Amino acid sequence: MEEMIKIGLGILMLILGIFIGDYLAKVTKEELKSSQMWFKIIIFVSLVFGFFGLFISNDFILFSGFFVAIVTSRSLVFKKK
Repeated sequence: MEEMIKIGLGILMLILGIFIGDYLAKVTKEELKSSQMWFKIIIFVSLVFGFFGLFISNDFILFSGFFVAIVTSRSLVFKKK
């Protein structure tokens, strides 16, 4: 039961990352133009860490990596709109 609560809270944090990414993209439009390559690198590294956390069964690394990837990717998606 405790594990299900941890997973549920982690999923809620990932969903919250969507809104945080949209907000940060709206506030920092200037940085998005010049740093697009770095955002892609951050997304790639974060996804690697997320999947690494999945393979070693470490929820903290899993959700941290995916959270950073979601927030950063929302910034790139917001830029394209």
